[in-house]
Amino acid sequence: MTTVFKALSDDTRRQILKLLANGDMTAKEISENFSISKPAISKHLDILKEARLVTSERTGMSVTYSLNASVLQTTLGAFLDFFDNKAPGKEDSENENI
Repeated sequence: MTTVFKALSDDTRRQILKLLANGDMTAKEISENFSISKPAISKHLDILKEARLVTSERTGMSVTYSLNASVLQTTLGAFLDFFDNKAPGKEDSENENI
């Protein structure tokens, strides 16, 4: 979970995820949306891959990236579980008033 939140902590990486939410893109297509260097974009993509938020597939000379939304959903679900109001011994009716 820590790896995912580290990846999400950077605005550029969040923007990359937003782009990929619209469909698969090559590294070149992703980099065309930013004013930073291609090596910097590659580093961001490596961090997203390490967190398993994106997958990549090499086709010839290009690499195509895809969003892996299931990892994001699982991580956010686990994070929300930290704030579950059902403490041991509490009645369900007490939680309904919150």
